[in-house]
Amino acid sequence: MSIRHGLLALLERGPRYGSQLRTEFESRTGSTWPLNVGQVYTTLSRLERDGMVAQGGEDTAGHTLYTITDSGRAELRTWFENPVDRTSPARDELAIKLAMAVGAPGVDIRDVIQSQRRHTVKAMQDYTRLKAQALVAVESSAARERDDVAWLLVLEQLIFQTEAEARWLDHCESRLIRLSTTTATATATSANAPVAPDAHAAPPMPVAPGSPVAPHAPHAPRSDLGR
Repeated sequence: MSIRHGLLALLERGPRYGSQLRTEFESRTGSTWPLNVGQVYTTLSRLERDGMVAQGGEDTAGHTLYTITDSGRAELRTWFENPVDRTSPARDELAIKLAMAVGAPGVDIRDVIQSQRRHTVKAMQDYTRLKAQALVAVESSAARERDDVAWLLVLEQLIFQTEAEARWLDHCESRLIRLSTTTATATATSANAPVAPDAHAAPPMPVAPGSPVAPHAPHAPRSDLGR
């Protein structure tokens, strides 16, 4: 998440002070990614250092106002015009957890998957309820308040994300079942396979008839068995 670009986008609408920026950022994203004032002012300081924002006096309450510079506008345009880079994906805690759970002693990865699936489904249900509320807010507003529309878009992204996560968890469980079955079949086949003769073993020595080690001829069946 790019906090710096989010703050630049808000500052393009006019001068703002720190806590005002935090409030508007959370309103626009529905508090999905809450900020604290310290984060906001740290980011503003870096933007000011980089020449993208400048302090522009104070409001009537004595709050220091920040304004966007031409350099900041150029940075913001570049951000809007270029796609988000996916070649270096952010670390995903769930993917890392499942990767580490494979073969971990005392850990049943299927239990890990099932527990996460329950949580993911509940989150999806919560997001769906919030989406219904956001739709009511958007449809009831003749002006189509941009904060309501922005919040709706964020919610729909979260719903798509949790749906994809639920499908991925189902896939992981199916994959593990198939691998477990394949491994068990291969083990059983190996255990029941006939032992191949040793190609380097000496051939059996011929045995003369009547020799003490010669094999006995099979007995003829007796006709009086059962009498």
